[in-house]
Amino acid sequence: MGFATLKPAVRKFLLHWGELGSRWGVSRTVAQVHALLYLSPLPLNAEQLAETLAVSRSNISGSLRELQNWRLIRVVHVIGDRRDHFEAVQDPWAMFAIILEERKRRELDPIASVVRECIAEAEGSGMHAHSRKQLASLADFVEQLCSAYTRLSTLSKPALARTLALRPQKRQS
Repeated sequence: MGFATLKPAVRKFLLHWGELGSRWGVSRTVAQVHALLYLSPLPLNAEQLAETLAVSRSNISGSLRELQNWRLIRVVHVIGDRRDHFEAVQDPWAMFAIILEERKRRELDPIASVVRECIAEAEGSGMHAHSRKQLASLADFVEQLCSAYTRLSTLSKPALARTLALRPQKRQS
């Protein structure tokens, strides 16, 4: 099962997802492993992934660890096979909720913390008023993003879909 034997639409998706991954700060291989597992009807083992994507087994191992750290894939066991097999989160809503949660935890939370520390240190330090104003503005923005994330993360899928589509909720008669 090499890359060339995949259906053209699958190859196109894997290549594009890999390109998107590199733009998002994720290695191309990590993104392609995720894409392959997302589209696969069955769990795949590391050897199958390495063969299909024509990358080294060690590269696959690192990619699998990273995807597990993101909680986008999980290990599954196949009867009669001692090797670990992997499957991706299949629901796109759940997948993107996980990505948003991880991005918030890895990026927004740390910047919020550092900005708050900088604001506290700026008090009485002689920092220019413009700089203090910019820090306060950034702190407010990040706080609003975190608050919006928290509110959105509690919505049901239908309510979230309506919110994202900016459609009003249908009234029941």
